[in-house]
Amino acid sequence: MPSSVMPTSTRSGGYPSPAAVSAVGLHKSFGDKTVLGGIDLHIPAGSVFALLGPNGAGKTTAVKILSTLITADGGQAQVAGHNIAADPQAVRAAIGVTGQFSAVDGLITGEENMLLMADLHHLSRSEGRRTAARLLERFDLTEAAKKPASTYSGGMKRRLDIAMTLVGDPRIIFLDEPTTGLDPRSRHTMWQIIRELVADGVTVFLTTQYLDEADELADRIAVLNDGRIAAEGTAQELKRLVPGGHVRLRFTDPAVYRAAATALPGAAGDDEALTLQVPSNGSQRDLRSVLDRLDSAGVEADELTVHTPDLDDVFFALTGPANIPNQSKESVR
Repeated sequence: MPSSVMPTSTRSGGYPSPAAVSAVGLHKSFGDKTVLGGIDLHIPAGSVFALLGPNGAGKTTAVKILSTLITADGGQAQVAGHNIAADPQAVRAAIGVTGQFSAVDGLITGEENMLLMADLHHLSRSEGRRTAARLLERFDLTEAAKKPASTYSGGMKRRLDIAMTLVGDPRIIFLDEPTTGLDPRSRHTMWQIIRELVADGVTVFLTTQYLDEADELADRIAVLNDGRIAAEGTAQELKRLVPGGHVRLRFTDPAVYRAAATALPGAAGDDEALTLQVPSNGSQRDLRSVLDRLDSAGVEADELTVHTPDLDDVFFALTGPANIPNQSKESVR
């Protein structure tokens, strides 16, 4: 199985442009433990990029380096066109960061949290109040604005956290596991917020352990394992890395079932259930080939379903003990 799916080339150099975030050979160790072992990233502006990986894979470390909270031991990176080592202040002026743990001060109101953030961004008093009011309304927090943030639900605190991040009008936002601990309704609300941000031209760098979240939101996904990028691509490209896709055919007539098995010699049969399982990558061409062979044999299935691997399968295949992290990178064209 290929260990990496790289972007299709659109310009000389192999990557689309412009990049909101790019990194080459990013390396970080803590003592004798290598957390990032030389990762490369290229994230186009106005897109959602999801970084997946198990606990301890290095996701938060990557975010901290790219947001200038800590320095890398090696490699180079640019964020919003600025070198993170040479011009960290310019990087900080262009980004917003929402960490795993809420930055909300529970002892003051939601509005006061917003105004405090406005002060930190050196907005005038009137501009700060206008910005706070606009964002509180956008995130459906106007009614709760005068209440202590400690009384907010988890979803409300997360929305306030992102509203505070947007005070400085960042064009790149790092969201480090933003929906951890939220109920399903709050998670879906957060997803909608992220979609709206991208629709406004914001680039979102998302780390998450929820594979459905990455599948739902991300334009591109990278799987980080043991400090290295094990695979990168669109959700569909990553799913094609994992074997196990198949077309399942069910029959009610044993004679028709036997005729189908003859027409599809590579299929795995279940004589009791009268089902055939034909290996498939889930593509239209693959499915048409199966149907054409059945038609040629004059056979019609009573039920047909297509099963393709999901991101859970990809995640376990790439981060489990059976994966081979040192295989060469390959491209999907």
